[in-house]
Amino acid sequence: MRASHRIAIANQKGGVGKTTTVVNLGAALAAAGHSVLVIDLDPQANATTALGLDPRGLEATVYEVLIQDVAVEDVIVSTGFRNLYCVPAKLDLAGAEVELVSMLARETRLREALKAVQDDYELLLVDCPPSLGLLTINALVAAEELLVPIQCEYFALEGLSTLMQNVDKIRRTVNPNLSVMGFVLTMYDARTNLSAQVAKDVREHFGEKVFRTVVPRSVRLSEAPSFGQPIERFAPMSRGAIAYRELAKEIVPVDEAGEEVDGDGG
Repeated sequence: MRASHRIAIANQKGGVGKTTTVVNLGAALAAAGHSVLVIDLDPQANATTALGLDPRGLEATVYEVLIQDVAVEDVIVSTGFRNLYCVPAKLDLAGAEVELVSMLARETRLREALKAVQDDYELLLVDCPPSLGLLTINALVAAEELLVPIQCEYFALEGLSTLMQNVDKIRRTVNPNLSVMGFVLTMYDARTNLSAQVAKDVREHFGEKVFRTVVPRSVRLSEAPSFGQPIERFAPMSRGAIAYRELAKEIVPVDEAGEEVDGDGG
């Protein structure tokens, strides 16, 4: 596949599995031999901690990149997992939404910052906050494609029309290359009629844009972040780990990926 494949993972609803998908999809792709850079654009910094990093011990994060023009290559850290790297976040990123408002080219700051490193990685995955503010807009402007996690719960489709309207607006103005990669069903519980009905509704609504792989509701997936590990390492034979490996294959098919490449990560 070509270098600099930039994917924003977004949905303004909270608790749909955005960070879970970023971390575990990234780890699955890295385990398959692809160099992956995770950009944590959520002030909660959950992707950062789920990858085993302590935000309190970081001198510079994505906040300094966006607001103070610190070079992104000076902020990237190794996660300790082979081929998997991170532009971390911490709580001060919450202030960036306000500070960006008065800044020049406020919507394109992440895209410009990533230009220096984007060709060093095969995939860049951006974890967005649960809102449609300037941080998410920066992610959508920097990305080539949008991946939308949808939880198999009531009101699963709520708010998605607003997200799609924003995608159309960004495409018409600052990022004509942005496209919707697809929708991934998360937190699927095979024991309930609700999950089956939501999955059916989503597939009817979005058709072939919905990935075949469904991510199950999983205790292991919920536990892994507290140990600072992707599911690929925490419980590699669990249903959640298998699901994210299958999703990785859909995103980077074997015939497109070709021979796995060695990385120099930890």
